[in-house]
Amino acid sequence: MKLVRVFFWGMMVSFLGSLPLGTLNVLAMKISVEEGIKNAIWFSIGSLLTEMIYVRISLVGINWIRKQKKLFQWLEWLTLFIVVALAVGSFMTAMKHHTTGQPVENNLPDMHRFLLGISLSAISPMQIPFWFGWSTVLFTKKILQPNNSNYNLYIIGIGLGTLMGNCVFIFGGKLMYEKMNANQNILNYVLGGIFALTAIIQLIKIVTHKDAAEKLDKLGEAPVPNQQ
Repeated sequence: MKLVRVFFWGMMVSFLGSLPLGTLNVLAMKISVEEGIKNAIWFSIGSLLTEMIYVRISLVGINWIRKQKKLFQWLEWLTLFIVVALAVGSFMTAMKHHTTGQPVENNLPDMHRFLLGISLSAISPMQIPFWFGWSTVLFTKKILQPNNSNYNLYIIGIGLGTLMGNCVFIFGGKLMYEKMNANQNILNYVLGGIFALTAIIQLIKIVTHKDAAEKLDKLGEAPVPNQQ
């Protein structure tokens, strides 16, 4: 029963954490509209796999992670660059479609969507302080115990919760696209606006020192119990 509770806590926190607009879930929506649900699912599986690995590392190697502040700062700037590129690409796609009236190719890299999900999720360090914070809370409440069976079910729940959250965007985006009578021009403007807003928020966090590196620093030396 305790293991089931650990699983559901991981799934619930992950699902709710996946609902606010972000780079990965909006990209999943973009892929579902432009390339189909199958590719969007592959992208989501790749991104959640990286997230699960990050959570596992945060559970057993947080002291090492805290020392990588410079790496996180570089990743934050790289993420900002990618989001800006996505915003510009979406606006250019919308304007080109508006000018020519012809369908245009999307502006995403030509690689398998599973690998794209892994790559983009790997450079999103915000999930490390997010999960370290939640894991610390669950340890404190004695919901999560420091052993392999707890960790494994916790991580499986997290992966399932992330997939469920992304599916809201994947299927919701597809439905929204169909309701707009397949007006991809408008959708690209909407996606461009979302990416632009995300980039602005990301820049503000970096400038005001509220990014992942600083958040991880502020978590202090809150202990994660050693694995038994």
